[in-house]
Amino acid sequence: MPLALIALAVFIAVIVIWNVVVKRNMAEAMLLGFVVTLFFAGADAPQYAVNAFVEASENEVLYAAVAFVFMTYFVEKTGVMDKLIGILSSLLGRLPGGPAYVDTFASGAMGAVAGGSNTGNAAASGSITGPWMVRTGWKKERAATVIAGNAGLGSALPPSASMIIMIGFAGTLVTTSQVYLALLVAGSYQVIFRILLTGWFVHRDGITAEKGTDHVPARVALSRGWTSALIFLGAIIPIAISVGPVADLLAAAPSLGDSMENISLIMWIPVLIIGISASVAWKQLPKTPRQWWMFMEGSVPKFYTIGAILFFAIAASEVLASLGLDTDVNNVLAAMNLPLWLLVTLIGLLIVVVAGPLSSSATLSAVGQVALFGMVGAGVDPLLAVIAILVFASTEGASPPASGSIFVACGITGARPEKTFIPLVVYYVVPFFILGVLIALGIVPVPMGG
Repeated sequence: MPLALIALAVFIAVIVIWNVVVKRNMAEAMLLGFVVTLFFAGADAPQYAVNAFVEASENEVLYAAVAFVFMTYFVEKTGVMDKLIGILSSLLGRLPGGPAYVDTFASGAMGAVAGGSNTGNAAASGSITGPWMVRTGWKKERAATVIAGNAGLGSALPPSASMIIMIGFAGTLVTTSQVYLALLVAGSYQVIFRILLTGWFVHRDGITAEKGTDHVPARVALSRGWTSALIFLGAIIPIAISVGPVADLLAAAPSLGDSMENISLIMWIPVLIIGISASVAWKQLPKTPRQWWMFMEGSVPKFYTIGAILFFAIAASEVLASLGLDTDVNNVLAAMNLPLWLLVTLIGLLIVVVAGPLSSSATLSAVGQVALFGMVGAGVDPLLAVIAILVFASTEGASPPASGSIFVACGITGARPEKTFIPLVVYYVVPFFILGVLIALGIVPVPMGG
């Protein structure tokens, strides 16, 4: 009997029921899921629990995720992201359909720098571009579709909580720099597709250029906020010294070689971005101890949510691994004897379906490990498997009927949510599901070095 697979199925069911049906928060759901997995360990449950807690508390992924959460909070709270969006608006606002292009690039920028959630991405970028789109001739439902569809870039581009979770599951099978670069390229495919799709919407719906007088010239926007673009150096510098000719040169230096191998991208990127943001927006930083207390206090709820989710996700994964999940998966796949393309398709469908009611990070916490085991066991390269899984999970923002991004986008634009369901599936879920399959099969290329 595949005990570990049964435990996984119960784990997923508990998470979905507690979060979607009972409507309690995901942190509680993940805790309950972890407790349920321990029941399958029988008399060994106490030892499994101790081992799981030790593994979770020592896992770098947990601390990196907390760092990214604070980085996102810091970038948004200090107004750095608003300045970036202002520059995009000044450059693209006068184009036919300009607000939609701004939403695409703003969502991409937030994903690449802030690494936020898809729902948060929709709220942050859509609050500016949604009313703007409606005012310039976009139908409410089309505007909401674009905002919710673009929200997936919150997890499609590195860094993201989803990426960190999958790096933790993959362990030594991949390196952080490999995943970062490959996901950056895969995410770029998504950005390009969205740009082309927006252009088609503009043509199909007859959207014209903005004629308002409140447009801020690019020269003015750049003079006000050009320094905000410096935060991209927080990602560029660690990558440059970890991958490529600069990394090779530094590694060859006798005094630096060992040190270079110990650089952690997922720890240094948030640290540098926070530091650069503080330098760029120092005037917006708190000035008194009381102001700093209030500033830090606002970030605590965000730490609680992602910290609890990841801690118990890692702990549950450790229990499932101890129960023999990898062996169970390999045995089931061997018995089914499916062709590789069909196996990848079925795994992709599983992730997309689970991502409907759950966030991408919660989805991967629940099924990311078994999806990775399944693909790698069938012969998919581990890096391609990780990237494909992340692409599948990025459909969360556009997956009806329970995606938070959809309801945020519709609330902003005044659209009826049910009218966006089919367009979102057709224009965003299906294309990116296919992209994930093609990446896993090696048909669509991503960088394999690092």
